[in-house]
Amino acid sequence: MAAARFRDVAAVGQFRALWLAHAQSRVGDQLARVALSVLVFERTRSPAWTALTYAMTILPNLAGGTLLAGLADRFDRRTVMVVADVVRAGLVAVMVIPGQPIAVLVVLLCLVQLPFAPFSAARNAILPRVLHGDRYMVGLAVMRTTDQLGLVGGIAVGAALVTCLGTSTTLLIDAATFAASAMLIGLGVGRHRPPRAGHKTRLSGGLQTVAGNPQLRALTAIACVNGFYVVPESLAVPYAAQLDQGTGAVGWLLAAVPAGSIVGMIWLKGLRPDLRLRLMAPLTVATCAILVPSAWAPVLAVSVVLWAASGLASAHDMVVQGAFVQRAPDESRGQAIGLAGAAMQAAQGLGIVLAGLLAQVLTPAAVVGLAGAAGVVAAVGAAALWRRAAI
Repeated sequence: MAAARFRDVAAVGQFRALWLAHAQSRVGDQLARVALSVLVFERTRSPAWTALTYAMTILPNLAGGTLLAGLADRFDRRTVMVVADVVRAGLVAVMVIPGQPIAVLVVLLCLVQLPFAPFSAARNAILPRVLHGDRYMVGLAVMRTTDQLGLVGGIAVGAALVTCLGTSTTLLIDAATFAASAMLIGLGVGRHRPPRAGHKTRLSGGLQTVAGNPQLRALTAIACVNGFYVVPESLAVPYAAQLDQGTGAVGWLLAAVPAGSIVGMIWLKGLRPDLRLRLMAPLTVATCAILVPSAWAPVLAVSVVLWAASGLASAHDMVVQGAFVQRAPDESRGQAIGLAGAAMQAAQGLGIVLAGLLAQVLTPAAVVGLAGAAGVVAAVGAAALWRRAAI
């Protein structure tokens, strides 16, 4: 079967609305993180408070993925997305009110992040309904490429807006991006009511869906290998310092992984669907194995190439996500996606914390290499689970 092309998915009106709304929301997420981090630092001059503020933009996604993603299986999925965006727009607007205590701002930021889980679960559940066959994988590649571009571009744009316009105006622009996303979805996406499934819409039903399906279990295990190859990005600053490089090197290292991932997704998108699926497990192993030479702290250029190559192989995440969504039953798809996403984020958080602790006693380069080696072992085990489940 020939691979679908971008123009095949761009011709679908509902996908265009979902894509543009996703881009708005992604940039909005980054604007909120940057603007509030700057605002907190200006108010406290405390790096600890600033780091805590940024961390609090990630932690709510774990709770939201577990407890709120199931809303996408109980209510019309378009409505879930619109309400999530309206809630986020309102909460960000409240942040602009002057004179609020830092603790209140951090709580508001947590609340802003919570609706992301049901929003994402609803969008991912709708996508295979509007894009059929291989067009779904191409659409998913477009979404994930937008993720990477939004991650880098949102931070850059956010920093520029804060510098030029100040934090309050930047937060108002952020609120406007969520409002625009809600409008795009409300006008451009049809109603998508989930099938009635009784208990399967609850957390226990979602757990049963994933735990009771060997392929979904194996795909979740492969996704959790991410906890190993996320380590380089978390140690980019001390890694650059070990190489006796300045802050410019940190930028190169941090940009290498998403840049490689974008190239990898473009490459995988052009392959036959069956070949993409066959490459999923080997690429999971390769993503980690490529990081092992980092243990010897090679010069910056070599390190950037290694990290970019690992990022390229990490594009298999797109295949994992697509295979998971296509195999999850529609009636509990939102909850299943939320649980798998929460498991992956928990693995990422654990990997980052353990890497930080190890970096207190080992060199950053050694920790990156060790994470790569441990990741190879985990990836081989996850690949074996997939082989058995796929038979």
